[in-house]
Amino acid sequence: MVQKYQSPVRVYKYPFELVMAAYEKRFPTCPEIPVFLGSEILHESRSDDGAIHIIERSCKLNVDAPRLLKKIAGVEYVFFIQKNTVNWKERTLRIEAHNETFANRVVVLETCSYSVHPENEEWTCFEQSASLDIKSFFGFESTVEKIAMKQYTSNIKRGKEVIEHYLKELISQGITFIPRWTPPPVSQRWASQPSSSCAVVPPAQLSALSLLNCSLLFPPADKLDADYIERYLGQLTPMQESCLIRLRQWLQETHKGKIPKDEHILRFLRARDFNIDKAREMLCQSLSWRKQYQVDYILQSWRPPALLDEYYTGGWHYQDKDGRPLYILRLGQMDTKGLVKALGEESLLRHVLSINEEGQKRCEENTNIFGRPITSWTCLVDLEGLNMRHLWRPGVKALLRIIEVVEDNYPETLGRLLIVRAPRVFPVLWTLVSPFINENTRQKFLIYSGNNYQGPGGLVDYVDKDVIPDFLGGDCMCTVPEGGLVPKSLYQTDDESESSDHIRLWTETIYHSANVLRGAPHEIVVEILEGESVITWDFDILKGDVVFSLFHSKRAPETSHKEATLPSTSAAGDNMQLIDKTWVLGVDYSRMESPLVCREGESIQGSHVTRWPGFYILQWKMHGPPPCAATSLPRVDDVLASLQVSSHKCKLIYYYEVLASKDFSHSNLLLVT
Repeated sequence: MVQKYQSPVRVYKYPFELVMAAYEKRFPTCPEIPVFLGSEILHESRSDDGAIHIIERSCKLNVDAPRLLKKIAGVEYVFFIQKNTVNWKERTLRIEAHNETFANRVVVLETCSYSVHPENEEWTCFEQSASLDIKSFFGFESTVEKIAMKQYTSNIKRGKEVIEHYLKELISQGITFIPRWTPPPVSQRWASQPSSSCAVVPPAQLSALSLLNCSLLFPPADKLDADYIERYLGQLTPMQESCLIRLRQWLQETHKGKIPKDEHILRFLRARDFNIDKAREMLCQSLSWRKQYQVDYILQSWRPPALLDEYYTGGWHYQDKDGRPLYILRLGQMDTKGLVKALGEESLLRHVLSINEEGQKRCEENTNIFGRPITSWTCLVDLEGLNMRHLWRPGVKALLRIIEVVEDNYPETLGRLLIVRAPRVFPVLWTLVSPFINENTRQKFLIYSGNNYQGPGGLVDYVDKDVIPDFLGGDCMCTVPEGGLVPKSLYQTDDESESSDHIRLWTETIYHSANVLRGAPHEIVVEILEGESVITWDFDILKGDVVFSLFHSKRAPETSHKEATLPSTSAAGDNMQLIDKTWVLGVDYSRMESPLVCREGESIQGSHVTRWPGFYILQWKMHGPPPCAATSLPRVDDVLASLQVSSHKCKLIYYYEVLASKDFSHSNLLLVT
């Protein structure tokens, strides 16, 4: 595998001619770079007008390698050939270098360039790229690669420091200005190197040292500047800078038009430990996802329903001690079950995505406010009130799907997660959720039970005391909603939830809805291939009363949509009937669960351990009044009830799942009860 390196643009706040004078002071030896033992000129030439000056050198290096490796290789030193081409007219220097030692086993190529800054002709830009290809090296290829990359990256930073060292040395000698090259008269050739003619200008006329300390806020042209990286993205190693620049260049070449912001690209690199191939794959999938679902416009297009504003117990709240935006989530006070049933996963996912988009926006704002890179945000989760209601299986499943989307598309956006007042039931939730969270993310979790979050070692270590919310014992009033139970009258069915004009992020939903009419029950079939499986269900009766039953059959029922038998009613729509009227109970199919009468507004959860393979049928049918005895007259209440239920259809939303017996642990039982 070929190792590659690409530097950012490093800017010297000095004119090109002065930088060239500092560069030439590195030769023939350079004590500031210990591994550089010396050099000799192999070839030198100039153009007739003196504008082009070419020097080819042989450079002797003492590579820091184990003594045994040097002995096996049979060499003590490594020699490189360096070709420098300076163009005084264009004010550029191109440096090309390759290894002479072991050229048939190892190929090292390096290209550097000095040029005038495109926006300030008094500044000089430096760029560097290199590649390392180890074809064979006595079986020590991996060791040699590590040594070479370590040696190279350590010398990259040192190279810039050396130039700055010699620049300061020139200034201390009073040399602060060197005139630019001018073409000689036609009858006269340029007889000496331009850098040898130095016009001394008093230091007071050119505040070079102040220029050296000046920060460049934006990269030249369409490239990344080293000062910009440090100011807005943070401290990166040379190889990390290289990965960022190479991935950015690849995006510019392949993704025409808008490309992600630099901090966004950097997050994906960090998520994949700066493996550029893995980061590129992850980022490209995310970019396609963002384009497909128009996520770039979610902050402009998404407006949370009033229900979310009232019952979603989360909101932004100042920042932590590191300047990260602080998001507070009172999860224990949130009716997650009610929100899922009232809004569906689609709205909750969009709301979570808008929070992440807002978090990135706030990070950029805080970067400008605090004058240092802020690339992630902090989340403070209060679990007081968390109970078994939060651990119901459909809700946990929806949570895991949201986590998956966030992990895939917003890596490294969470800087720290503070969990306080974790109750005894929390380990159950953590056991279910933690395997789906990236290891890098899990390491950012800090969990406090009881009142351990108070005092030293608690929240005050991460959040200023005057920012800690009042409900956690602080003095700061927090405007995050207190939540509460979502009224069941607000629960939605499929046809209601799909009325949104948004492009759906999820093509499927956990809950399905059904209409049940008199004489037209709703049935679903579950095929079980082996015994000892577990069928679980969770449903809510939104309108009317129904009877729930579970049947088993060895025969596969035929799917058919049927209309209600009553002529005064409309078609059943999504109503599904599977049990044929010719089937005989006890012969063609058997009852597995006793009929359960479910009243309007009730939530029902349950499970069934299957004993035999075959087809299991879940059935909901309209509940009518009990049959009257032959000797009794019809009761007025029964007649009125019969008239009432015959005039409308029953509505319900339901969810079901099949689990293998080995996966149905005690924690699973908790989640379905």
